[in-house]
Amino acid sequence: MVTDPISDLLIRLQNASRAGHERVVLPASKMKAAVAQVLAKEKYVTEIEKPKKSNQLSLVLAYRDGKPAIQGVKRLSKPSRRLYVGAGEIHPIKHGHGLLVLSTPLGVMTGLDARKHKVGGEALFEIW
Repeated sequence: MVTDPISDLLIRLQNASRAGHERVVLPASKMKAAVAQVLAKEKYVTEIEKPKKSNQLSLVLAYRDGKPAIQGVKRLSKPSRRLYVGAGEIHPIKHGHGLLVLSTPLGVMTGLDARKHKVGGEALFEIW
């Protein structure tokens, strides 16, 4: 049993991209699907597949010039220590080359979208 499903998702993505794999298959949940949608929108993942009768989520990783789009990840909020940020506390990650993913009252979104909507939330992770 996985105690932190978001960390499991991130580590699977990072390991698969470093190993040069094309696809990652993991157990599905609504939160993982929402995070995958954000990653697809930001071009870290090219395709999301969820078979109707399966409890699996399949993500196709993005590569740019033969290098993986995912260079690194950092989990911010953990089950043992939640980290909440306000809209004014959201800053660029890696000088604008990274992405902050938040869980807000409006759903899972990037830090840029959260600032645009003037909403804060739980800072899930950074990815670059």
